[in-house]
Amino acid sequence: MLRQWRISPLFFHFLFLFPLTSLSTSTTSELFQQWCQQHRKSYSTEEEKLYRLNVFQDNYAYILRHNSNFNSSYTLALNAFADLTHDEFKLARLGGLSASAASGDLIRLSRGGLLIESSNDLAKSLDWREKGAVTPVKDQGSCGACWSFSATGAMEGINQIVTGSLISLSEQELVDCDRSFNSGCDGGLMDYAYQFVIQNHGIDTEEDYPYQRKAASCNRNKRDRKVVTIDGYKDVPENNEELLLQAVATQPVSVGICGSEREFQYYSKGVFKGPCSTALDHAVLIVGYGSKDGDDYWIIKNSWGTSWGMDGYMYMARNTGNANGVCGINMLASYPIKTSPNPPPSPTPKPVKCNLFSWCAEGETCCCAKQFLGICIKWMCCEVSASICCKDHHHCCPSDYPICDSERNLCLKQTGNGTVAKQPKKDSSFGKSSGRSSLHQQYF
Repeated sequence: MLRQWRISPLFFHFLFLFPLTSLSTSTTSELFQQWCQQHRKSYSTEEEKLYRLNVFQDNYAYILRHNSNFNSSYTLALNAFADLTHDEFKLARLGGLSASAASGDLIRLSRGGLLIESSNDLAKSLDWREKGAVTPVKDQGSCGACWSFSATGAMEGINQIVTGSLISLSEQELVDCDRSFNSGCDGGLMDYAYQFVIQNHGIDTEEDYPYQRKAASCNRNKRDRKVVTIDGYKDVPENNEELLLQAVATQPVSVGICGSEREFQYYSKGVFKGPCSTALDHAVLIVGYGSKDGDDYWIIKNSWGTSWGMDGYMYMARNTGNANGVCGINMLASYPIKTSPNPPPSPTPKPVKCNLFSWCAEGETCCCAKQFLGICIKWMCCEVSASICCKDHHHCCPSDYPICDSERNLCLKQTGNGTVAKQPKKDSSFGKSSGRSSLHQQYF
């Protein structure tokens, strides 16, 4: 498991006695080498490594300057993003919320009302992790699918609260299949994700439809495995922190925030109070609330892995007097509703028989990989049912792009105005499993 690089307090004490400019290149270079080993970073050329060292040194100096302010309520630390410029970081990890959320053009259709009679009746602190309603921290990678992680986190929470069973749900299903309003790795909104699950009559598990850190064609067979259902969703009225608190007291809640500040990138521990704007560009999950040293806070679950923050979590200030909330956290909150039981488990998947000795998994297509005297002696499995097997015996295409162009590695379809090409981003991979002699092959 990746952990944050933390520096000895004695080392900080030494640094504070001297100007930051007195840090020798050799000291930073040694620290950079240790950081690379810890986070398993390597670079293709010496030029790239030198450039990343310079970026690392600039970020390190920024962190030290912040931490030298003993009045700050939070500290920063070197984490897995320390070799990225701030612009690179924002490009890789932010922008996952639909543009309409940041612009204020979003029309919210399911506004919630008062949940509990008074906030005075609520517990002074609450942590849904302690109640077993929060799955382990996940990592979205460089795919802008924060909205899907926020949505699955809220659905995982309410499912556990209602059924007593904590089930990790599939972000990949939302990324691949929820395309009515959401845009996969290019952004989306939690409300639209809830609507998709409602209309689909459920969502598959993370185990069955695992996250790939990139968008792909919708696996319809996995989409149809409806393990967990929800019955509706509610939006917390904008800029109403009291109603947001009441919602969090009932279940984990999805929220949009602005995560684009440099301090947010290197947050380590403490109560985060900004600075940050209210231009929403990231989605997270509130899993509780509490107070520390006179500061009230939300417990935030992020989707950047456990090397960020407090093992993937943050304390974000609340009750600050700002109606929008710190980083706009009060502006775009919503939560799913569940009253019905989950459907019974799906039947055990049945294999697709290729011949007497070979078969593919349910939902896959048998394609011949090798022939001898007109008889297929080796089969491949294309991961989507009703796929087109290409004549090169190495690739397949989806049925909606049925023309194989092996020379250019493209799948094509004929339209009235010409031919349209599709080149899915998945890599091909070979493998064997379950006693079948098969070639697992994805699209070009």
